[in-house]
Amino acid sequence: MNETHRDRDTEGRARNARPRDGLGRPLPYGTPGVERQPEGVVRTPHETLREAQRLLDAGMPFHAHEVFEDAWKSGPESERELWRGLAQVAVGLTHAARGNTAGGARLLRRGAGALSPYGEAGGPHGLVIGGLIDWAQELAGRVENGPTVDAAAEAPRLLG
Repeated sequence: MNETHRDRDTEGRARNARPRDGLGRPLPYGTPGVERQPEGVVRTPHETLREAQRLLDAGMPFHAHEVFEDAWKSGPESERELWRGLAQVAVGLTHAARGNTAGGARLLRRGAGALSPYGEAGGPHGLVIGGLIDWAQELAGRVENGPTVDAAAEAPRLLG
């Protein structure tokens, strides 16, 4: 019988323990990597936005995506699409920085579309929704058939 070793977390769930780089790409075992975001952290919207902005500014949009994903999964139903849209733009930036520019452009546009219903009242939690939508659409158009981007240099401003 072929018994394949699978990395497991403390609860026994399958979880890849390979180190990751700042864009979330797996590295060989034993290679120093960037510490991963803990999963399932419940934060206030302010804490979520502060942590995500810190990660975006550090050129780590994959990790910011994980922070938004926690908010998406733990937040109120009325804000799930907001957090999902933010996660999508963060992972779109991740793909654009990894060189998957077509996939990055697609996710940036999808995230912008998910954010658009929240822009009418100026944006919840101090978010600059219109600015984020403009940023995502502009970046999508620029990277669609173009060069890989520097994630830190392209980091969006979440708050006004």
